[in-house]
Amino acid sequence: MITSRKFMQNVPIFFFIFFLHNFAIGQEVPYKDPLILYNQVGYITIAPKVLLTSHRVELVEMYDQQNIKVFSEKPEPPLYWNLSGESVRKLDFTKIQIPGIYKLVIPGTDQIFEININEKPFYELAKAVQKAYYYNRSGFEITPEFGGIWSRPAGHPDTLVFIHDSASDSNRPTNSTIPSSFGWYDAGDYNKYIVNSGITMFTLLTALNDYPEYFNELEVHIPGNEEGFPDLLTEILFNLNWMISMQDPIDGGVYHKLTNKNFDGSILPHLAKEKRYVVAKTTAATLNFAAVMANAYRVLKKYEGFLPGLADDCLEKAKKAWNWAEKHPALVYKQPSDIYTGQYGDESLNDEFFWAATELFLATIEEKYIDKITSNFAMPDVPGWQNVRTLGYISLLSNQKIVAGQLKMPYLSQSFLNLADSLVKVSQDSPYGISLGKFDWGSNSTVANEGMIKMIAYKHTKKPGYLKSAISDLDYILGKNATAYCFVTGFGTKKVMNIHHRPSESDGIREPVPGFLAGGPNTVVMTDCSPKIARSKWPAKSYVDQACSYSTNEVAINWNAPLIYLLAGIQNFY
Repeated sequence: MITSRKFMQNVPIFFFIFFLHNFAIGQEVPYKDPLILYNQVGYITIAPKVLLTSHRVELVEMYDQQNIKVFSEKPEPPLYWNLSGESVRKLDFTKIQIPGIYKLVIPGTDQIFEININEKPFYELAKAVQKAYYYNRSGFEITPEFGGIWSRPAGHPDTLVFIHDSASDSNRPTNSTIPSSFGWYDAGDYNKYIVNSGITMFTLLTALNDYPEYFNELEVHIPGNEEGFPDLLTEILFNLNWMISMQDPIDGGVYHKLTNKNFDGSILPHLAKEKRYVVAKTTAATLNFAAVMANAYRVLKKYEGFLPGLADDCLEKAKKAWNWAEKHPALVYKQPSDIYTGQYGDESLNDEFFWAATELFLATIEEKYIDKITSNFAMPDVPGWQNVRTLGYISLLSNQKIVAGQLKMPYLSQSFLNLADSLVKVSQDSPYGISLGKFDWGSNSTVANEGMIKMIAYKHTKKPGYLKSAISDLDYILGKNATAYCFVTGFGTKKVMNIHHRPSESDGIREPVPGFLAGGPNTVVMTDCSPKIARSKWPAKSYVDQACSYSTNEVAINWNAPLIYLLAGIQNFY
């Protein structure tokens, strides 16, 4: 290490501080903070508009398409974030409300950025985020007509799935077979998991229920279009059919997952030939199934003309699953010794009982579910596959008359709004305008779920603070973050290119399948690409755009779902 005074005098102080910092924390990846962090897809014409600048930026200018200066302001004072290790300055340019592509200039530098201001800047993005489910269909050919360059043969038909020893009984012994077709590949791998389908399906069904006109108009270009039948519902039904096949029709229990014994390699789906199994009935899977089917009953009733009898069938299956769960209230998933794929294990089931009970109560108005609702009540939190209590809250909030008249939980609405208020408060104090306080698996989906909570609060109260904070969450996902990436594949100026997603890794196409939300920074696993690639030790920057980084760059069905809701909510109110 050079320590001479002459050397130190010739090193700019900024570089010297940066050098010492990296040396102190052992960071192996050099990082140069960008001058501008912004929503790279666009800003809605009359909505709040905020970007971030480096602490070094003292003035920002914007020019319209005629090269006329329309904006010149100094950013707010720098704010330091201990999760990114840097200071940034907020710049509010909400007053620019004429649509167009603006040139953003930082005087004294050669850096120029394009800012898109548009009445509907997220239309193509919303279509792509929804269409990602089509690209992840199991047992379904993606044709050039609908898939373009990402077309591929069908893989994993799952017409002959084996009963694993952990799932066997006298009616379905080990190695007997069942059909379990359809459904989405869960994430970057080719397996299908009920627990993760649970929160995904709820979020999509809720989005469709809350914004039916929006989804009626959103043409995603997938097979099966019919007037009055939204593309989102077509996609939901593709996975609903798979979920139905995972219920044992004799006793009502639901298998935890459909999987190979080990993960497939980085090959296209049709080249994967390993035997597939349904593994272990569990209480969590069965309650997730019951909740989704009861929720689907209420949504599908509105489409009875297209789908006669399906809603009623879903409700009967939900009741049967509930009865099984009551008989097996604590059967948690234990990974069999010969199975090595994702576990989705969950030791705490109170939240699943609360959610399933609320959905069945709302579907039937039967008092027998009320005890389970009240006995499993607790404060809501940001939802995830392992924490689904808030999903029950959301459904109850959408049925206030029933809650007030039958359930009598006057504190329910305030408890939910307290959660939304706490998230907004954190975002107001955050240099990046988000509510996130830690970075673990799927941190970007947590941001999207927090945005969804705020949008639901706004839908019920119309308080502008909720909407403004939700917009800031979307800005973060689309580039206003410490990595400067737009985290949705196919979009942005700094694009995610190398997601952990087997079709994208193996199709020979440079561009990944579009529309997927990458997981985002994660400090739980830091060695998934080691020793080739090291990551920043700063949590908010701990991301690498490489397929080997399953901890930061995988995709998942439950990560896209809240982004679909967030986009629908924001666009619906502008």
